[in-house]
Amino acid sequence: MKRILGIIAAGLLALTAGSATAQDSGAASMSELLRLIQQGEARENQEARQREAQFNQQRNQQQQLLNNARAERTRQENESQRLERLFQDNQQRIITARAALDERLGALKELFGVLQTVTGDAQGRFNASLTNIQYPDRGEFLMELGNKMAGASTLASIEDIERLWFELQREVTESGRVVRLNGTVTMADGAQEALEFVRVGPFNLAFQDGYLKYDTNTKTISELQRQPEQGRYTSSAADLLDATGGVVTFGLDVTRGNILELLVESPTVMDRVHQGGIVGYCIIGLGAIGFLIALLRFISLSADSRKVSAQLKRDTASTDNPLGRVLAAYESNRNADTETIELKLSEAALKEMPGLTKGLLLIKVISVVAPLMGLLGTVTGMIKTFQVITLYGAGDPKMMAGGISQALVTTVLGLVVAIPMVLLHTVVSGQSRKVINILQSQSAGLVAEHSERRA
Repeated sequence: MKRILGIIAAGLLALTAGSATAQDSGAASMSELLRLIQQGEARENQEARQREAQFNQQRNQQQQLLNNARAERTRQENESQRLERLFQDNQQRIITARAALDERLGALKELFGVLQTVTGDAQGRFNASLTNIQYPDRGEFLMELGNKMAGASTLASIEDIERLWFELQREVTESGRVVRLNGTVTMADGAQEALEFVRVGPFNLAFQDGYLKYDTNTKTISELQRQPEQGRYTSSAADLLDATGGVVTFGLDVTRGNILELLVESPTVMDRVHQGGIVGYCIIGLGAIGFLIALLRFISLSADSRKVSAQLKRDTASTDNPLGRVLAAYESNRNADTETIELKLSEAALKEMPGLTKGLLLIKVISVVAPLMGLLGTVTGMIKTFQVITLYGAGDPKMMAGGISQALVTTVLGLVVAIPMVLLHTVVSGQSRKVINILQSQSAGLVAEHSERRA
């Protein structure tokens, strides 16, 4: 029964395959379809027999392959055991050799340990030293000596120890020398030029226009992006380069560039002014106007004071000074009564008052307005700072530096303008009051003298 079912199933499969083949091949009739089915069965039977033969052939080889694999495993296990024994023997030989080496070295072991430490320290110091510009080959020697001492396979020779001592002594000697050198320098604009420069011990490099810096990583020399603003530093560098001997005053940075970098990075006066923004510019402009007015008024009042002092020594009235014009008014009304003389002198003195007090109120107003404008800039800067904090948080202080700088600089500018304005107003108003007091005292004296004569 099972055989019959298998034949039926095979027939259905063959019929299905034949129908598909007929459709694919485009069979024209049932006879053609039957022929195609028979060809397909024959081809499948042939392929099946080929696969069966190949499987039988490989099955016969499986045992041989298995035997070969087992033999290779046995060989590898034996080789592994041999290598393990050899490793253990080598370990024991290494331990014995190290013990013998330590016994032979004795006190030299500590010496070589110190030598290794000194070599490492010297290599770090020499790489960061300015003397490395003149002696770049010593770094290779120190590296080889350090590797030799760290490897423990070879020992340092007497020549190596003497060479290390020589390099240390040479570094000490060069630390106290001022040497003139030539080399390629990267300028501030990125261009490279062959320049002459001076090395001052291990501290600074100087050239005609200022200071240079040495990059220990790239082993290159470059110009500072900005030289110190103080002229005495840059001029001393030029003096050092031009000197041929003797003692030269030079701005030396004993911290090997740290203080110089802080000096260069510190903002200049103009940088501070720019940080103040528009409010800062307005305060400075207002201060300049006030200073100019105060200077002109001081010169004018000083001239009037000298002329009034000269008029006090003369008997005749001169109209080139306030007191002379007041005396001239008295001379023209000498025959009038006392009340008229008093009124005429008061009128003449009042005419001189605007000229003597002109500009004083403006100076006083500027001395009051300047700190108020500074306060305005402070409030504006704090508002900007709070806006930055709102947008970006308070994690990066550099982002808040602009607003804080404006807040502080405008306050400083306001005080810098207000304090001199108050002093100038005091001086100028003192000159004005001095002349006015002379006019008033002379007028009162003339009225009293005229009243006595009339009596």
